[in-house]
Amino acid sequence: MTRTMKTSIKAALLAVAASAALVACGGGGDGGVAPAPAPGSGTLRVALTDAPNCRVGNSELEKVFVTVERVRVHQSSDAEPSSGGWTDIAIGPAKKINLLDLLNGRLEELGTTPLPAGNYTQVRLVLSANRGSGTPENSVVRAGETDELPLQTPSAAQSGLKIIRPFTVAPNTTVDLVIDFDACRSIVLHGNGSYALKPVLTADLKHVGAIVGYIDAGGVTGVMVSAQKDGQVIRSTTIASDGAFSLSYLDSALSPYDVVITAPAKSTAAVKGVPAVNAVTAISTVAAKITMVASPTAKASGTVGLAPGGPAAIPSVRATQAIGTAPNNIPVAEISYVNAPVGTTYELALPTGPARLALFAAGVPLSFSDQGTKSSYSLEASAPDYSTVRTAVLDVPVTQNFTLNPVP
Repeated sequence: MTRTMKTSIKAALLAVAASAALVACGGGGDGGVAPAPAPGSGTLRVALTDAPNCRVGNSELEKVFVTVERVRVHQSSDAEPSSGGWTDIAIGPAKKINLLDLLNGRLEELGTTPLPAGNYTQVRLVLSANRGSGTPENSVVRAGETDELPLQTPSAAQSGLKIIRPFTVAPNTTVDLVIDFDACRSIVLHGNGSYALKPVLTADLKHVGAIVGYIDAGGVTGVMVSAQKDGQVIRSTTIASDGAFSLSYLDSALSPYDVVITAPAKSTAAVKGVPAVNAVTAISTVAAKITMVASPTAKASGTVGLAPGGPAAIPSVRATQAIGTAPNNIPVAEISYVNAPVGTTYELALPTGPARLALFAAGVPLSFSDQGTKSSYSLEASAPDYSTVRTAVLDVPVTQNFTLNPVP
Protein backbone atom coordinates (compact mmCIF):
# COMPACT_ATOMS: atom_id res chain seq x y z
CA MET A 1 0.00 0.00 0.00
CA THR A 2 1.41 3.43 -0.96
CA ARG A 3 1.98 6.25 1.50
CA THR A 4 -0.62 8.43 -0.29
CA MET A 5 -3.23 5.68 -0.06
CA LYS A 6 -2.51 5.37 3.64
CA THR A 7 -2.95 9.15 3.97
CA SER A 8 -6.39 9.14 2.31
CA ILE A 9 -7.52 6.14 4.32
CA LYS A 10 -6.32 7.77 7.55
CA ALA A 11 -8.37 10.89 6.79
CA ALA A 12 -11.54 8.84 6.44
CA LEU A 13 -10.78 6.78 9.49
CA LEU A 14 -10.68 9.94 11.60
CA ALA A 15 -14.37 10.32 10.76
CA VAL A 16 -15.59 6.74 10.76
CA ALA A 17 -13.38 5.06 13.33
CA ALA A 18 -14.71 7.45 15.96
CA SER A 19 -18.15 6.00 15.31
CA ALA A 20 -16.95 2.55 16.30
CA ALA A 21 -15.58 3.93 19.56
CA LEU A 22 -18.84 5.72 20.26
CA VAL A 23 -20.79 2.54 19.69
CA ALA A 24 -18.61 0.82 22.25
CA CYS A 25 -18.76 3.47 24.96
CA GLY A 26 -22.10 5.23 24.34
CA GLY A 27 -23.36 8.25 26.27
CA GLY A 28 -22.29 11.88 26.06
CA GLY A 29 -22.56 14.05 23.00
CA ASP A 30 -23.66 17.67 22.71
CA GLY A 31 -27.08 16.61 24.03
CA GLY A 32 -25.60 15.82 27.45
CA VAL A 33 -24.86 12.62 29.33
CA ALA A 34 -27.82 10.29 29.57
CA PRO A 35 -28.66 8.73 32.93
CA ALA A 36 -27.60 5.15 33.42
CA PRO A 37 -30.13 2.77 31.87
CA ALA A 38 -32.29 0.68 34.18
CA PRO A 39 -31.69 -3.08 34.31
CA GLY A 40 -32.95 -4.63 31.11
CA SER A 41 -32.46 -1.37 29.23
CA GLY A 42 -29.98 -0.09 26.69
CA THR A 43 -28.99 3.34 25.37
CA LEU A 44 -29.87 5.16 22.15
CA ARG A 45 -27.46 7.76 20.79
CA VAL A 46 -28.55 9.94 17.84
CA ALA A 47 -26.50 12.11 15.49
CA LEU A 48 -27.31 14.16 12.39
CA THR A 49 -25.39 14.21 9.12
CA ASP A 50 -25.73 15.60 5.60
CA ALA A 51 -23.39 15.81 2.67
CA PRO A 52 -23.55 18.07 -0.35
CA ASN A 53 -23.83 21.74 -1.00
CA CYS A 54 -26.78 22.66 -3.16
CA ARG A 55 -27.80 24.50 -6.26
CA VAL A 56 -31.49 25.41 -6.18
CA GLY A 57 -32.84 27.33 -9.15
CA ASN A 58 -30.11 29.68 -10.33
CA SER A 59 -28.43 30.09 -6.95
CA GLU A 60 -25.86 28.12 -5.04
CA LEU A 61 -26.83 27.76 -1.39
CA GLU A 62 -23.99 28.36 1.04
CA LYS A 63 -25.93 27.52 4.22
CA VAL A 64 -29.09 25.61 5.06
CA PHE A 65 -30.13 26.06 8.69
CA VAL A 66 -32.63 23.96 10.63
CA THR A 67 -33.30 24.27 14.35
CA VAL A 68 -33.75 20.93 16.10
CA GLU A 69 -35.73 20.74 19.35
CA ARG A 70 -35.91 17.00 20.01
CA VAL A 71 -35.73 13.48 18.64
CA ARG A 72 -38.58 11.05 19.38
CA VAL A 73 -38.67 7.25 19.04
CA HIS A 74 -41.54 4.77 19.25
CA GLN A 75 -41.98 1.03 18.89
CA SER A 76 -44.96 1.41 16.53
CA SER A 77 -44.66 2.67 12.96
CA ASP A 78 -48.28 3.90 13.15
CA ALA A 79 -48.04 5.91 16.38
CA GLU A 80 -49.25 9.50 16.07
CA PRO A 81 -47.33 12.36 17.74
CA SER A 82 -50.05 12.63 20.40
CA SER A 83 -49.96 8.92 21.22
CA GLY A 84 -48.42 7.54 24.39
CA GLY A 85 -45.28 5.44 24.44
CA TRP A 86 -42.83 7.97 22.98
CA THR A 87 -39.30 8.38 24.32
CA ASP A 88 -37.76 11.81 23.68
CA ILE A 89 -34.25 13.17 23.46
CA ALA A 90 -34.85 16.82 24.37
CA ILE A 91 -32.27 19.28 23.06
CA GLY A 92 -32.08 22.27 25.35
CA PRO A 93 -31.65 24.87 24.16
CA ALA A 94 -32.79 23.99 20.65
CA LYS A 95 -29.83 23.58 18.32
CA LYS A 96 -29.55 25.59 15.08
CA ILE A 97 -27.52 23.50 12.64
CA ASN A 98 -26.09 24.35 9.23
CA LEU A 99 -26.69 21.10 7.36
CA LEU A 100 -24.06 22.02 4.77
CA ASP A 101 -21.36 21.96 7.45
CA LEU A 102 -21.89 18.21 7.83
CA LEU A 103 -19.56 17.23 4.99
CA ASN A 104 -17.54 14.06 4.38
CA GLY A 105 -18.72 12.13 7.41
CA ARG A 106 -18.96 14.93 9.96
CA LEU A 107 -21.68 14.36 12.56
CA GLU A 108 -23.70 16.70 14.77
CA GLU A 109 -24.42 14.85 18.00
CA LEU A 110 -28.01 15.34 19.17
CA GLY A 111 -27.96 13.38 22.42
CA THR A 112 -28.62 10.09 24.20
CA THR A 113 -31.43 8.47 26.15
CA PRO A 114 -32.01 5.18 27.99
CA LEU A 115 -34.45 2.86 26.21
CA PRO A 116 -36.11 -0.32 27.44
CA ALA A 117 -34.80 -3.31 25.52
CA GLY A 118 -36.98 -4.15 22.54
CA ASN A 119 -37.75 -3.41 18.91
CA TYR A 120 -38.28 0.17 17.74
CA THR A 121 -39.62 1.35 14.39
CA GLN A 122 -40.42 5.06 14.20
CA VAL A 123 -38.13 8.07 14.61
CA ARG A 124 -39.25 11.71 14.49
CA LEU A 125 -37.06 14.79 14.19
CA VAL A 126 -38.81 17.84 15.69
CA LEU A 127 -37.93 21.28 14.33
CA SER A 128 -38.66 24.70 15.79
CA ALA A 129 -41.13 26.92 13.94
CA ASN A 130 -40.00 30.26 12.48
CA ARG A 131 -41.16 33.04 14.80
CA GLY A 132 -42.04 35.44 11.98
CA SER A 133 -39.69 38.21 13.13
CA GLY A 134 -35.97 38.46 13.65
CA THR A 135 -33.52 35.84 12.39
CA PRO A 136 -35.48 32.76 11.28
CA GLU A 137 -34.93 29.44 13.00
CA ASN A 138 -34.94 27.68 9.63
CA SER A 139 -33.31 29.49 6.72
CA VAL A 140 -31.05 29.44 3.69
CA VAL A 141 -28.15 31.70 2.71
CA ARG A 142 -27.25 32.08 -0.96
CA ALA A 143 -23.60 32.03 -1.99
CA GLY A 144 -22.00 35.46 -1.77
CA GLU A 145 -24.74 36.79 0.50
CA THR A 146 -25.17 37.06 4.28
CA ASP A 147 -28.93 37.44 4.72
CA GLU A 148 -30.78 34.42 6.08
CA LEU A 149 -33.88 33.87 3.93
CA PRO A 150 -36.75 32.12 5.72
CA LEU A 151 -37.18 28.44 4.95
CA GLN A 152 -40.85 27.50 5.14
CA THR A 153 -41.32 24.25 7.02
CA PRO A 154 -44.36 21.96 6.84
CA SER A 155 -46.58 21.83 9.92
CA ALA A 156 -45.41 18.24 10.41
CA ALA A 157 -41.94 19.57 11.25
CA GLN A 158 -43.22 20.81 14.61
CA SER A 159 -44.85 17.46 15.43
CA GLY A 160 -41.83 15.59 14.10
CA LEU A 161 -40.57 14.65 10.65
CA LYS A 162 -41.32 10.95 10.40
CA ILE A 163 -38.72 8.29 9.57
CA ILE A 164 -39.42 4.56 9.55
CA ARG A 165 -36.24 2.70 10.48
CA PRO A 166 -36.59 -0.49 12.57
CA PHE A 167 -33.81 -1.14 15.11
CA THR A 168 -33.37 -3.31 18.18
CA VAL A 169 -32.08 -2.24 21.58
CA ALA A 170 -30.51 -5.05 23.58
CA PRO A 171 -29.90 -4.84 27.35
CA ASN A 172 -26.70 -3.06 28.40
CA THR A 173 -25.75 -2.02 24.86
CA THR A 174 -25.66 1.26 22.95
CA VAL A 175 -27.37 1.75 19.60
CA ASP A 176 -25.89 4.53 17.49
CA LEU A 177 -28.40 5.98 15.02
CA VAL A 178 -27.48 8.47 12.30
CA ILE A 179 -30.19 10.65 10.73
CA ASP A 180 -29.21 11.71 7.21
CA PHE A 181 -30.96 15.01 6.37
CA ASP A 182 -30.42 15.44 2.62
CA ALA A 183 -30.46 19.22 2.35
CA CYS A 184 -29.94 19.28 -1.40
CA ARG A 185 -33.05 17.21 -2.13
CA SER A 186 -35.04 18.90 0.62
CA ILE A 187 -34.99 22.51 -0.60
CA VAL A 188 -37.68 23.75 -2.98
CA LEU A 189 -37.67 27.12 -4.78
CA HIS A 190 -41.23 28.30 -5.45
CA GLY A 191 -42.17 30.53 -8.37
CA ASN A 192 -42.48 33.56 -6.07
CA GLY A 193 -38.82 33.22 -5.04
CA SER A 194 -39.47 31.77 -1.57
CA TYR A 195 -37.78 28.65 -0.25
CA ALA A 196 -39.58 25.72 1.36
CA LEU A 197 -38.55 22.49 3.04
CA LYS A 198 -39.62 19.21 1.45
CA PRO A 199 -37.92 16.95 3.99
CA VAL A 200 -35.89 14.03 2.65
CA LEU A 201 -34.58 12.11 5.66
CA THR A 202 -33.35 8.61 6.33
CA ALA A 203 -31.97 6.95 9.45
CA ASP A 204 -29.52 4.10 9.76
CA LEU A 205 -27.29 2.45 12.29
CA LYS A 206 -23.81 3.91 12.39
CA HIS A 207 -21.47 1.81 10.27
CA VAL A 208 -17.69 1.86 9.92
CA GLY A 209 -17.59 1.24 6.15
CA ALA A 210 -16.50 4.11 3.90
CA ILE A 211 -15.36 4.85 0.36
CA VAL A 212 -12.72 7.56 0.00
CA GLY A 213 -10.65 9.15 -2.74
CA TYR A 214 -9.59 12.28 -4.58
CA ILE A 215 -11.10 14.01 -7.63
CA ASP A 216 -9.42 16.44 -10.03
CA ALA A 217 -12.24 18.48 -11.58
CA GLY A 218 -10.01 21.13 -13.13
CA GLY A 219 -11.17 23.89 -10.79
CA VAL A 220 -14.88 23.31 -11.44
CA THR A 221 -17.15 23.66 -8.41
CA GLY A 222 -20.27 21.63 -7.77
CA VAL A 223 -18.64 18.18 -7.97
CA MET A 224 -20.96 15.51 -6.55
CA VAL A 225 -19.83 12.03 -5.50
CA SER A 226 -22.43 9.43 -4.56
CA ALA A 227 -22.50 5.82 -3.45
CA GLN A 228 -25.45 4.19 -5.23
CA LYS A 229 -27.18 0.84 -5.09
CA ASP A 230 -29.46 -0.19 -7.97
CA GLY A 231 -29.71 3.42 -9.07
CA GLN A 232 -30.65 4.78 -5.63
CA VAL A 233 -28.35 7.27 -3.89
CA ILE A 234 -27.32 5.90 -0.48
CA ARG A 235 -24.72 8.55 0.44
CA SER A 236 -23.53 11.64 -1.42
CA THR A 237 -20.99 14.35 -0.79
CA THR A 238 -18.93 17.09 -2.38
CA ILE A 239 -15.17 17.34 -2.54
CA ALA A 240 -12.89 19.35 -0.28
CA SER A 241 -10.56 22.03 -1.62
CA ASP A 242 -7.85 19.42 -2.30
CA GLY A 243 -10.32 17.13 -4.08
CA ALA A 244 -10.73 14.69 -1.18
CA PHE A 245 -14.06 13.04 -0.46
CA SER A 246 -15.41 10.48 1.99
CA LEU A 247 -18.67 8.55 1.63
CA SER A 248 -19.00 7.49 5.24
CA TYR A 249 -21.17 5.18 7.38
CA LEU A 250 -21.95 2.73 4.58
CA ASP A 251 -23.92 -0.42 5.36
CA SER A 252 -21.94 -3.59 4.67
CA ALA A 253 -25.17 -5.40 3.81
CA LEU A 254 -25.50 -3.26 0.67
CA SER A 255 -21.90 -3.70 -0.45
CA PRO A 256 -20.65 -3.46 -3.17
CA TYR A 257 -21.65 0.05 -4.26
CA ASP A 258 -21.45 1.95 -7.52
CA VAL A 259 -19.67 5.30 -7.13
CA VAL A 260 -20.96 8.02 -9.49
CA ILE A 261 -19.12 11.33 -9.97
CA THR A 262 -20.72 14.32 -11.69
CA ALA A 263 -19.68 17.95 -12.20
CA PRO A 264 -20.90 20.87 -14.34
CA ALA A 265 -19.64 20.63 -17.95
CA LYS A 266 -17.88 17.33 -17.23
CA SER A 267 -18.60 13.79 -18.39
CA THR A 268 -19.95 11.46 -15.73
CA ALA A 269 -17.38 9.11 -14.22
CA ALA A 270 -18.47 5.90 -12.49
CA VAL A 271 -16.77 3.05 -10.64
CA LYS A 272 -18.63 -0.26 -10.51
CA GLY A 273 -18.54 -2.70 -7.61
CA VAL A 274 -16.73 -0.82 -4.81
CA PRO A 275 -16.70 -2.85 -1.56
CA ALA A 276 -17.36 -1.27 1.84
CA VAL A 277 -17.55 -4.14 4.31
CA ASN A 278 -16.67 -2.66 7.72
CA ALA A 279 -13.58 -1.12 6.19
CA VAL A 280 -12.39 1.97 4.32
CA THR A 281 -11.89 1.49 0.57
CA ALA A 282 -9.80 3.99 -1.43
CA ILE A 283 -10.61 4.37 -5.14
CA SER A 284 -7.97 7.07 -5.75
CA THR A 285 -5.23 8.97 -3.92
CA VAL A 286 -3.87 12.50 -3.79
CA ALA A 287 -1.07 11.38 -6.14
CA ALA A 288 -3.44 9.59 -8.55
CA LYS A 289 -6.69 11.55 -8.59
CA ILE A 290 -9.68 10.65 -10.77
CA THR A 291 -9.63 13.27 -13.51
CA MET A 292 -12.89 14.66 -14.83
CA VAL A 293 -13.13 15.13 -18.62
CA ALA A 294 -14.79 18.16 -20.23
CA SER A 295 -18.13 17.60 -21.95
CA PRO A 296 -20.76 19.74 -23.71
CA THR A 297 -24.07 19.86 -21.89
CA ALA A 298 -27.71 20.06 -22.95
CA LYS A 299 -30.92 20.56 -21.02
CA ALA A 300 -33.84 18.37 -20.19
CA SER A 301 -36.70 20.63 -19.13
CA GLY A 302 -40.45 20.71 -18.74
CA THR A 303 -43.22 20.76 -16.18
CA VAL A 304 -44.77 18.27 -13.76
CA GLY A 305 -48.49 18.43 -13.10
CA LEU A 306 -50.66 16.56 -10.62
CA ALA A 307 -53.93 15.02 -11.72
CA PRO A 308 -57.05 16.60 -10.18
CA GLY A 309 -58.37 15.06 -7.00
CA GLY A 310 -55.03 14.10 -5.47
CA PRO A 311 -53.33 15.51 -2.37
CA ALA A 312 -51.01 18.52 -2.46
CA ALA A 313 -47.42 17.48 -3.14
CA ILE A 314 -44.12 18.78 -4.49
CA PRO A 315 -42.89 16.64 -7.42
CA SER A 316 -39.29 15.93 -8.33
CA VAL A 317 -37.51 14.82 -11.50
CA ARG A 318 -34.32 12.83 -11.84
CA ALA A 319 -32.22 11.80 -14.83
CA THR A 320 -30.77 8.29 -14.96
CA GLN A 321 -28.69 6.37 -17.45
CA ALA A 322 -27.21 2.96 -18.07
CA ILE A 323 -23.41 3.03 -18.09
CA GLY A 324 -21.57 0.32 -20.03
CA THR A 325 -22.74 -2.99 -21.42
CA ALA A 326 -23.50 -6.24 -19.61
CA PRO A 327 -22.03 -7.93 -17.72
CA ASN A 328 -19.55 -5.19 -16.80
CA ASN A 329 -22.04 -2.36 -16.54
CA ILE A 330 -24.10 -0.22 -14.20
CA PRO A 331 -27.69 -0.85 -15.36
CA VAL A 332 -29.00 2.39 -13.84
CA ALA A 333 -27.25 5.36 -12.25
CA GLU A 334 -28.74 8.63 -11.06
CA ILE A 335 -27.00 11.57 -12.72
CA SER A 336 -29.09 14.57 -11.66
CA TYR A 337 -32.08 15.44 -9.48
CA VAL A 338 -34.27 18.52 -9.05
CA ASN A 339 -37.44 19.43 -7.17
CA ALA A 340 -40.16 20.59 -9.57
CA PRO A 341 -43.05 22.39 -7.86
CA VAL A 342 -46.29 22.50 -9.81
CA GLY A 343 -46.42 25.70 -11.87
CA THR A 344 -42.65 25.93 -12.39
CA THR A 345 -40.32 24.67 -15.12
CA TYR A 346 -37.66 22.16 -14.13
CA GLU A 347 -34.24 22.12 -15.81
CA LEU A 348 -31.50 19.49 -15.70
CA ALA A 349 -28.15 20.30 -17.33
CA LEU A 350 -26.78 16.95 -18.51
CA PRO A 351 -23.44 16.05 -20.15
CA THR A 352 -23.75 14.87 -23.74
CA GLY A 353 -20.26 13.40 -23.86
CA PRO A 354 -19.87 9.68 -23.14
CA ALA A 355 -19.89 8.49 -19.56
CA ARG A 356 -16.64 6.94 -18.35
CA LEU A 357 -16.58 3.64 -16.47
CA ALA A 358 -14.02 1.80 -14.37
CA LEU A 359 -14.39 -1.59 -12.71
CA PHE A 360 -13.12 -1.58 -9.16
CA ALA A 361 -9.93 -3.52 -8.48
CA ALA A 362 -7.66 -3.38 -5.47
CA GLY A 363 -4.97 -0.77 -5.88
CA VAL A 364 -4.99 2.49 -7.82
CA PRO A 365 -5.11 4.12 -10.29
CA LEU A 366 -8.28 2.69 -11.84
CA SER A 367 -8.66 2.42 -15.60
CA PHE A 368 -11.58 4.43 -17.07
CA SER A 369 -12.94 3.98 -20.59
CA ASP A 370 -15.53 5.90 -22.62
CA GLN A 371 -18.88 4.15 -22.94
CA GLY A 372 -20.01 4.89 -26.48
CA THR A 373 -19.82 8.27 -28.18
CA LYS A 374 -22.58 10.17 -26.35
CA SER A 375 -24.85 9.98 -23.32
CA SER A 376 -28.62 9.45 -23.37
CA TYR A 377 -30.97 9.50 -20.41
CA SER A 378 -34.28 8.41 -18.97
CA LEU A 379 -36.31 10.90 -16.95
CA GLU A 380 -38.35 9.96 -13.90
CA ALA A 381 -40.98 12.14 -12.21
CA SER A 382 -42.36 11.33 -8.77
CA ALA A 383 -44.21 12.83 -5.81
CA PRO A 384 -45.42 11.48 -2.46
CA ASP A 385 -48.73 9.59 -2.85
CA TYR A 386 -48.45 9.64 -6.66
CA SER A 387 -47.36 6.94 -9.10
CA THR A 388 -43.88 7.43 -10.56
CA VAL A 389 -43.66 8.01 -14.33
CA ARG A 390 -40.55 7.06 -16.31
CA THR A 391 -39.68 7.85 -19.91
CA ALA A 392 -37.90 5.70 -22.46
CA VAL A 393 -34.28 6.59 -23.25
CA LEU A 394 -34.03 10.13 -24.61
CA ASP A 395 -31.37 12.27 -26.21
CA VAL A 396 -30.95 15.82 -24.88
CA PRO A 397 -31.87 18.60 -25.38
CA VAL A 398 -35.46 17.59 -24.77
CA THR A 399 -38.68 19.04 -23.41
CA GLN A 400 -40.55 16.47 -21.36
CA ASN A 401 -43.76 17.25 -19.49
CA PHE A 402 -45.32 14.90 -16.93
CA THR A 403 -48.71 14.41 -15.31
CA LEU A 404 -48.73 12.27 -12.18
CA ASN A 405 -51.76 10.31 -11.00
CA PRO A 406 -52.53 9.50 -7.36
CA VAL A 407 -51.54 6.04 -6.16
CA PRO A 408 -54.69 3.87 -6.44
